[in-house]
Amino acid sequence: MNDAYVYDAVRTPFGRYGGALAGVRPDDLAAFVVGEQVRRAPALDPAAVDDVILGNANGAGEENRDVARMAVLLAGLPLSVPGATVNRLCGSSLEAAVQAARAVETGDADVIVAGGVESMSRAPWVLPKPGRPFPAGDAALVSTTLGWRLVNPRMESEWTVSLGEATERLREKHGVSRERQDAFALRSQVLAARAWDDGRYDDLVTPYPGSDLVRDEAIRPDTSLEKLAALAPSFREAGGTAGGTVTAGNASPLSDGASAALIGSERAAALTGLEPLARIAGRATVATEPQYFGSAPVEAVHRALRRSGLGWDDVGAVELNEAFAAQSLVCAEAWGLPDDSPVLNAWGGAVALGHPLGASGTRVLGTLARRLAASGERWGVAALCIGVGQGTAVVLENVAASAGAGA
Repeated sequence: MNDAYVYDAVRTPFGRYGGALAGVRPDDLAAFVVGEQVRRAPALDPAAVDDVILGNANGAGEENRDVARMAVLLAGLPLSVPGATVNRLCGSSLEAAVQAARAVETGDADVIVAGGVESMSRAPWVLPKPGRPFPAGDAALVSTTLGWRLVNPRMESEWTVSLGEATERLREKHGVSRERQDAFALRSQVLAARAWDDGRYDDLVTPYPGSDLVRDEAIRPDTSLEKLAALAPSFREAGGTAGGTVTAGNASPLSDGASAALIGSERAAALTGLEPLARIAGRATVATEPQYFGSAPVEAVHRALRRSGLGWDDVGAVELNEAFAAQSLVCAEAWGLPDDSPVLNAWGGAVALGHPLGASGTRVLGTLARRLAASGERWGVAALCIGVGQGTAVVLENVAASAGAGA
């Protein structure tokens, strides 16, 4: 088996729902990052790209079903470059990277652009087809922006609660207070703003052409614990033992954006003119009860580390997608990480940066690769929780640190 490497990563700034990127079609966002990722490889002949694999959680609208192939065409890549779209909801683009790695490892490919895209602003309403011709009654439009839709009545009602209600149940189960959630959310905002100010995202983020958005739009560096505490719960009424604690301030915002990573074999260094950043050393995807999706990354990371021959003492960096502060805290505690651990999301997380569903997987993967390169740590983990009870994780090895350890 060949080794698979992350050579580079790039993304757009993430826009807020209805914000700076709301006017941009998702296929155009995808085409931009795919084209940009190819352009950033100085020696790469675009015709040498073996495949483009993109994640997308919606697919019901302007993605036109196979947004990866649409991106290839819109980016002006050679018509010979194929494109496939995968859907593992919030983990879709990390799944794209995993599938790219498998193709490289088996010798089926040398260079693949993996990534993902989501425009939650532009997600369409859908209208179910009637069961019989000429119905006399009314019909309701259904939003495809987030969560369950057109639910099969045979599904268990416990499984189909909203993502926010599921998070409330998870934090009740694990005793996560509102105060801890708000403190974690503030930490995410502070670290994200600091990372931008320190230039950490300069090599990772490229503005979409024609947009004034140069930083992630949801970052609120001027927030405070007092401001966060004043926000009303979003999914339950406040007060009482069962009162709500999940708010717009301690959850990731609805977002728009795209991300990509260049995945390749050892031979890809000569083909691209780039040196690899990190080796994909292990991965795992697991499933649990749908309503407890938020804690699924716990076992996914444990399993990915075991498959890599590693333990937690080896891990120097973790990029966990912060779908909600509460689920992030549950995962961190299970891994033995304190709430303010410098190992976890040192450059901020999705509560501040945003969470365009299909784009978040390669966002955390690319950030992890760059964090390892900046810190010199050898091993890191990227992980995401996934709606309907799944979790996924990838272990990266810093190539430079590995070479130093072997010297």
